[in-house]
Amino acid sequence: MLYELHDSADNISYTPEAALQVGLGMVKTLKAGINKLELGSKLRKDVWLREIDNLLSQGAPTTMIAVCGATGAGKSSILNAILDDNIVPTSGMRACTAVVTEIAYHAAPTINADVSFLSEDEWRAELAVLLDDLVDEDGNLKRTTDLRSDSGVAWHKVHAVYPSISQEQLIHLTVDQILARDKNIANVLGTTKKISAKNSTIFAQEIAKYIDSKDQKRGGKKDKTKVPDNSLMSMLTKDKNKETKKKDHGPALWPLIRQVNVRCNAQALSTGAILVDLPGVADANAARNSIAKDYMKKCNCIWILAPITRAVDDKTARDLLGEAFKLQLMSTYDAHTITFIASKCDDISCSEVIPALGIEDDPELEEIEGRIEQYKEETADFKKKKTTAESSMKAIDKQLKDVRAFLAEYEQHKMALENGETFTPRLTTTAHKKAQSTDKKRKNTRRGKSGSPKRHKHFGDDDDDDDFEMDDIDDYLNDDIHVDDDDERSYDEDDDDDDDEEEEGDSDEEENTPDESEENVTVEVLQEKIGDVKEAIQVEREQLNNARKARKDAVDALSNLKKKTTKAQRDKNAFCSLKRSEFSRDVLKEDFRVGLKDLDDAAAEERNPDFFDPTHNLRNYDDIDLPVFTCSSRDYVRITGQVKGDGDPSCFSNLEDTGIPSLREWCHKLTISSRSRAAKQFHTHLKTFANSVRVYVDGIGDVTIADRESLREKWESTPQGGEGMHDDEDDDEDEDMPHWHGIMSRALMDARLFSMNNQSSLKVDARGEPIGVTPRLVKEFGIHVEKSVSDLQDLFRDGLEDKCRVGAANAAEDAVQHVDEFAASMHWATYRATLRRHGSWRRDLNVELVTPFTRNIASSWSTLFESDLFASLSDAIMTCINKLITDVEASAAAGLKDHVHAQSSVSQEEARHALVQTMEVVKEALGKEQKEISRCLAPHVQNELTDGYNLALQERGSGSVARQKAIFHNYVDGHKHDAFDGGAEVLMGRLSTAAETIGKALKESLRELAEKIEVSLAVLWEGTQDVPNQIRARLHIMQSVSKLLNQLDMWSKAAEKASAAS
Repeated sequence: MLYELHDSADNISYTPEAALQVGLGMVKTLKAGINKLELGSKLRKDVWLREIDNLLSQGAPTTMIAVCGATGAGKSSILNAILDDNIVPTSGMRACTAVVTEIAYHAAPTINADVSFLSEDEWRAELAVLLDDLVDEDGNLKRTTDLRSDSGVAWHKVHAVYPSISQEQLIHLTVDQILARDKNIANVLGTTKKISAKNSTIFAQEIAKYIDSKDQKRGGKKDKTKVPDNSLMSMLTKDKNKETKKKDHGPALWPLIRQVNVRCNAQALSTGAILVDLPGVADANAARNSIAKDYMKKCNCIWILAPITRAVDDKTARDLLGEAFKLQLMSTYDAHTITFIASKCDDISCSEVIPALGIEDDPELEEIEGRIEQYKEETADFKKKKTTAESSMKAIDKQLKDVRAFLAEYEQHKMALENGETFTPRLTTTAHKKAQSTDKKRKNTRRGKSGSPKRHKHFGDDDDDDDFEMDDIDDYLNDDIHVDDDDERSYDEDDDDDDDEEEEGDSDEEENTPDESEENVTVEVLQEKIGDVKEAIQVEREQLNNARKARKDAVDALSNLKKKTTKAQRDKNAFCSLKRSEFSRDVLKEDFRVGLKDLDDAAAEERNPDFFDPTHNLRNYDDIDLPVFTCSSRDYVRITGQVKGDGDPSCFSNLEDTGIPSLREWCHKLTISSRSRAAKQFHTHLKTFANSVRVYVDGIGDVTIADRESLREKWESTPQGGEGMHDDEDDDEDEDMPHWHGIMSRALMDARLFSMNNQSSLKVDARGEPIGVTPRLVKEFGIHVEKSVSDLQDLFRDGLEDKCRVGAANAAEDAVQHVDEFAASMHWATYRATLRRHGSWRRDLNVELVTPFTRNIASSWSTLFESDLFASLSDAIMTCINKLITDVEASAAAGLKDHVHAQSSVSQEEARHALVQTMEVVKEALGKEQKEISRCLAPHVQNELTDGYNLALQERGSGSVARQKAIFHNYVDGHKHDAFDGGAEVLMGRLSTAAETIGKALKESLRELAEKIEVSLAVLWEGTQDVPNQIRARLHIMQSVSKLLNQLDMWSKAAEKASAAS
């Protein structure tokens, strides 16, 4: 069994993808059973083969989403966040902004990409434009240091591909000479490089070979102070650096890239969404511009990105979703067609947002600001405690050093006495003299203060003392007191400290002992003094530890407060950002409603200016709800760790607030309708076909051969061949079916099947006319198709011809004025660059010139193509089918009447389902064609004005700009009627041709429908073989079909439950 069996619909976890996957398994199971059958005719074999192929070729549908936005809008970052990986190239600035990048799903764990390069003709055409951008009207080189200028961009591109050509050389070379300079570049043109990487890191390294700019980093400075090194090692290193530099300055390929197609295992794309990153800026290459426009034509949805500040402040919604954009779509608004994404929501200034939105008194904000204020106060308190503790530590440290010096001298003195040696005290003598001069005021101070006020002041003000001295104190006698691990010192250092302590101890002891002369000092006296000093040191150490603990507690508290303050500030940023997002969404939605109303009002006024009422709404604009998402890709990747070393999030603390999860869910939602519809159609198609197989295998019961032959003689169009579903050759071919089916066009498949059918000898009547079900239906269908094509052409003429004529007149009337305004609105260099590109540069003059034309036909166009243009044809086709089935019933012998009537119902149901599918395919084809036709006006006008563009460019020298504008002005004035009237003729001509093309496709599809109906009815006159192997095969397939139909019913119920739950 090639699919999983379920006991009930409750056990099915329904998704459209799962339904399609199970359905494919059912088709393969059914195909395996049919392969064992001996079928009644070659026609049945061909029809069933076609049905199986159609079913197997039905994969999950895709939804193409075009992502638009100006440079710097953050498209690549948003896409990488949606994909949850760094897949979209963000380096190689010019390449990434000018090349269309398509990102689709595949199940493999690798990331694959196809990097296609411009053809030689395309690169040749671009080089010609770039060379023109580099020189002025006198043939002199323009300034190329500004990468925002046309000449800067041109030099950046050409130099990247041909780094060995200097600017001075370049302006004297022809395009052919430049191409001949590097044969390796010429070999790359027209090719496609394939990349496969196991992760995004390797993928970035691989694709960087093609997209990275190898230009020298700007801002790098040479070290002019470095002394030349002529050593051997330096010379070797220098040679190596030269090789590296030479390698780094080799040719770059990014200006030659035509398109990048990426496939990855991203969950966001798993349901059929295809994201297309469209260029953020106009490109000098016509091929890349054409690719971007083609994607705009065939995309199902459009996402428009803008930074949130620009989105609201600059009315970007109305700019990007405005009149010209909507007219290009020539259709009514669909809630899923357009999505607006406000990016960079983490870019927030609370001090600006709070008063702007008037949220000062918001309780949540007050609570956050209260926390911040509390943390500030606590921080100030603990900073004071830290400062106090550090001052105490420095004072105590100084005192300890002095006391230790006395201790060291006492111990040395004691040792000298014990050894009978002479010892001259230094510290203790000085202290003794000081004690006498102060009238013994400092007796017995070891249990009181540890130093004089003067000494305290000196200790406290000694800024040269630091924590290193405190550490020395802690290390002394470290067996007796706790010392932090960080303060541990070596044993030798402890010994040195001991010496210092002895000296300080002696001095201190002298200060703290009763008045006595040096001659009375004995070992016992010194031993007592040593004990007293050590006791004093112990007290000081305890005080030092207390001070250090107080400092540590303050530092810990400050660290904790810093984290709390950062978290509170982030909460404040997030609160302000979310409030701004809420406000921005409302503004953008309202701006979009206003824009749609403006379009509707303009169309209504054009239709009937005498009765136009601007207060009357043509639709309920309150129901128009533009999907708006506010996102922060930067904080999202910081929270998830997608980008390493980028720090903590600056605004949001949880993923949901970044808006990326919601946008990813929207990505899935956009594909739901097409996926659900495809799964339902697939199961309905499969169920119909399985029933057809069941009816044929089951037979129609006990019918006489004479009755069968009577029907066969009248209605069969080809003689019975008695062939199996596949012979050996067919089986071999069937194994290759996925390959050739994937690369052959539908038209070639139909031609192949048509040829197979014609190889059989057709039955004809006495006049030589083909007879049978198929020839009769094909003839009748053909008559109705021709009438439908004629009616369609009449509809186009009646609905659009007059509108096109008026639109052409409007465009011609406005053309000259618009050309002048266009020229006056931009810098002369940009105007010349636009002329060089035949009107299509940063703005498209050709599109702007045809706007009055498209505005006039937009409403009628959308009304026409939203109507059911094939309803009458569908009714006529079903009438033909019903009439034929009635005739078959009437011609049947009495013993066959009941069987014919029962089979007629089955055939009608099959025909109805097949006809619905056919009409849906035809409508989809017409929809795509009308989108293509609706955009043919601008290219036509551009072609008509090409001579004018070129003529204006010939002007050089002083005053050339004014002459260029005048020449083009006059050319447009003289050719405007030809250009726009010709555009109307081209538009109507292409619509007429489209109707004829649809007619041909309909005839072929309806021929297949006729064959399917004959096969369905043929069970009335085709018998089955009763040989043992065929009996077993029929029994097996009957069981298989019964299980299959039962499972399909369960899946239908599961789909209904899933739909109700959502």
